[in-house]
Amino acid sequence: MKILYFSAFMFAMIALTNALAKSDLVKRSARCSRGWTPLNGRCFRYIPRPMSWAKAERNCVSMRGNLASVHDIEEYHEIQRLIMTSSHEYKETWIGGTDAQEANQWFWSDGTHFLFTNWCSGEPNNTHGVQRCLQINYGYRKCWDDFECFFPKPSVCARKGY
Repeated sequence: MKILYFSAFMFAMIALTNALAKSDLVKRSARCSRGWTPLNGRCFRYIPRPMSWAKAERNCVSMRGNLASVHDIEEYHEIQRLIMTSSHEYKETWIGGTDAQEANQWFWSDGTHFLFTNWCSGEPNNTHGVQRCLQINYGYRKCWDDFECFFPKPSVCARKGY
């Protein structure tokens, strides 16, 4: 009888472990088109061609996405890895944060909540009242900085996986 209980317990543990592994796999793997990288149910793409923030956002929208929003440190590191893999360096890059509508009221262009941040020390500082867009990989800490939106930079787009 003890062997039967032990066998049932082990079977349940194996089944639970497999279920958890599959749920994590589903969470991490979205179905993405060629050239897009899956992460947490979304697809990400590094765009190396420098553009202003607005043109980069328009470019992402043309691909059924937006400039990338970042919701935790894992996503931030994955986006950095994507940039590094594509460009072989941590380039300062546009993502979807902006406070263009009202100073210090940051939001993501995709409409998701702006809860996670990774600002560099002293940022955002809105120098001269014109730094309204979010660049990543700034400075030696490779953190976030508000910057003038018209400067051309590479960008990262994101869209929902399917």
